[in-house]
Amino acid sequence: MGFTIGISRGIRDIRSGSRRRNRSSDGTVAAEYTGLWGWDVVPGVRAAAGACSCGRARCPAPGAHPLDHAPVIRAGAPLDEVTALWSEFPGASLMLPVGGTFDVIEVAEPAGRHALARLERMGLPVGPVAATPEGRAHFFVAPGAAAALPELLYRMGWDDPASLDVRGLGRGTHITAPPSDRGGLGPVRWLRSPALDSASRPPEARLLLGTLAYVAHRSGR
Repeated sequence: MGFTIGISRGIRDIRSGSRRRNRSSDGTVAAEYTGLWGWDVVPGVRAAAGACSCGRARCPAPGAHPLDHAPVIRAGAPLDEVTALWSEFPGASLMLPVGGTFDVIEVAEPAGRHALARLERMGLPVGPVAATPEGRAHFFVAPGAAAALPELLYRMGWDDPASLDVRGLGRGTHITAPPSDRGGLGPVRWLRSPALDSASRPPEARLLLGTLAYVAHRSGR
């Protein structure tokens, strides 16, 4: 996955250190994401009292987008490089670029929780699942799912995919990663934490989509 035994050991050390300091969004967590889970990370903005730290009066996504001109910290980057880069952006939130290692299927959080329980009972492969303070659930799936989502839903018998509260996020978008605050509304959290067998190789969307669409449809009714 692009990191050595030494880096992996360092990740374990900094995870325990970050818990002792109770700091949520710093270089230690960024290094965990790049070194352990194999994800790119970008420093992101913060929001307070509805205003975005980017300074734009009409910011379209206050507190929920990458910082202007912030570098992409690549998966597998050396630990020292990650922590040094992140130290240049104190207080930044953790943003994950979508469309490289994973795409995201987004549903309402209550539907996501129900679907997650059903998927786990059926023994289907499930990748990481995050929940946002806006009440949305993000299922990590293999890249390409967002572009294929309407066709996949149609093939599964959903004649009007637009009527479902199921959304695909793909290349060109970013999500806020746990445990960062999103939009000043509170932290993003894991409903299903990353694991070594699925973080960098999440499941194909078709394995989850039938259950997600069914539960979203029932919830909408």
